[in-house]
Amino acid sequence: MVRGARQPQQPRSRLAPRLTGTVEKPPRKRKNRTEFAVKEIMSSGGAEDDIPQGERKTVTDFCYLLDKSKQLFNGLRDLPQYGQKQWQSYFGRTFDVYTKLWKFQQQHRQVLDNRYGLKRWQIGEIASKIGQLYYHYYLRTSETSYLNEAFSFYSAIRQRSYYSQVNKEDRPELVVKKLRYYARFIVVCLLLNKMDVVKDLVKELSDEIEDYTHRFNTEDQVEWNLVLQEVAAFIEADPVMVLNDDNTIVITSNRLAETGAPLLEQGMIVGQLSLADALIIGNCNNQVKFSELTVDMFRMLQALEREPMNLASQMNKPGMQESADKPARRENPHKYLLYKPTFSQLYTFLAASFKELPANSVLLIYLSATGVFPTGRSDSEGPYDFGGVLTNSNRDIINGDAIHKRNQSHKEMHCLHPGDLYPFTRKPLFVIVDSSNSVAYKNFTNLFGQPLVCLLSPTAYPKALQDQSQRGSLFTLFLNNPLMAFLFVSGLSSMRRGLWEKCQEYLRKINRDIAQLLTHSRSIDQAFLQFFGDEFLRLLLTRFIFCSATMRMHKIFRETRNYPESYPQLPRDETVENPHLQKHILELAAILDVRSVFFENTIDDY
Repeated sequence: MVRGARQPQQPRSRLAPRLTGTVEKPPRKRKNRTEFAVKEIMSSGGAEDDIPQGERKTVTDFCYLLDKSKQLFNGLRDLPQYGQKQWQSYFGRTFDVYTKLWKFQQQHRQVLDNRYGLKRWQIGEIASKIGQLYYHYYLRTSETSYLNEAFSFYSAIRQRSYYSQVNKEDRPELVVKKLRYYARFIVVCLLLNKMDVVKDLVKELSDEIEDYTHRFNTEDQVEWNLVLQEVAAFIEADPVMVLNDDNTIVITSNRLAETGAPLLEQGMIVGQLSLADALIIGNCNNQVKFSELTVDMFRMLQALEREPMNLASQMNKPGMQESADKPARRENPHKYLLYKPTFSQLYTFLAASFKELPANSVLLIYLSATGVFPTGRSDSEGPYDFGGVLTNSNRDIINGDAIHKRNQSHKEMHCLHPGDLYPFTRKPLFVIVDSSNSVAYKNFTNLFGQPLVCLLSPTAYPKALQDQSQRGSLFTLFLNNPLMAFLFVSGLSSMRRGLWEKCQEYLRKINRDIAQLLTHSRSIDQAFLQFFGDEFLRLLLTRFIFCSATMRMHKIFRETRNYPESYPQLPRDETVENPHLQKHILELAAILDVRSVFFENTIDDY
């Protein structure tokens, strides 16, 4: 039985093929259909009267459980996309039925083989559905431990070769089931940073697609080849490789570890707010993605999660639940993943998160999107006069027709303007904008006196810096993996594991010092300190300051638009231009032998 979850998750992202099917039939019809199927199966195997009553009942019970499980699974698509409690009971019932079905087929395998004709791919389908349930439960709860369960079921399918006989049958729809299983398994492995498994799965999927397209003249060959291209680009998005002594690649995780965020020391006065909800929005043109998860979304997703627990002990135990979390361990913030949402979709999810935000909690909005700039001139400088970031216009139709041309005095419709967020500043709000027009959100007004902070990316990067925008934004990379970002701007593309770990330890020291700079500052806006009590937000703030300080010291980042900004503004002399922090950055550069790319006496060079 699955644990209850406190918070929901229904992303726009179709990380696995969408759940499809019909709404449940009335119980009476369901029973009749099951009885009819049993009679068909029994009669096909020989004289029905010769079958013992016990075996007949076994097949009947199996057919009922199978029928019930399919109806419940298909009904998942009708669950509300947001809301805390509406979906939990339905998920619980679906898990219950699949648990019974899985155990039933294990206990009665011989009878089902002989009387029902149970095939291995059918067992694989049941295991695959359970894996999907755990994966979608992770999406709704943000609890990374459920990824372990999905991984264990998907692994069992592969290890036991449940789909191995599918290719011998002349049924393309069965092969597609197998291909979809591979795509779903790859997503789960990506989220668990199991890149070695991903590479093996991609090779196997490639072979399966080649065989599929060779045997069947199908129209979806291009789509499946695109899946391969997307995942190949996704796993190569990191600009720096960490290598073992034998030149194998080290897989680094960027989820919050026990020692990840700088600890609050005695005397630090910070707020008691905690991050409860996050909207992660991706709408960048041409950025690498897999299914509907862009690189930026993937990186921010991991920056807002803790490491999964006890994965190694569960790899070969399908369906086993891990022990209860330690009482002191806080849950991950609940997240919505929105890939290229329309304005109405974005606003709906935003309003749902705002409505259900608990007391003393924070709502985080992460926007990775193409900038929308104002058209024409405006005599005013209000929250709708600076543009914003792009929302999807493909599905927004006005009066049956798409909007093609507007008067220049009108504001851009398919855009999230700073003013659109004003109603939600009635509660603590933490905004991160990674866009070519991020500075539009610098023109905020805190109308309601609640804690409000906006971290804003540079609006442009130096031309001398190799363009990596398709493989994810440099600003988001700093927030997700600051050492990798530091190596990239320093011109390094690979590093030995020992040096990497040494630099990571030094970076933890830098984060501790940044935390002290913030909490000891006499002129810093109190909003920063009110958010500083939360581990995730504390780590994002320290990484933001490290990012800003690094770029200000770097020799090729010389224009104002090359630097991150914030609302409210940070006191530069006490944070991003603090001599003590600058000294640390030069020392880190010295460890890497790249001190020459930074100014030695930074303040004098402005």
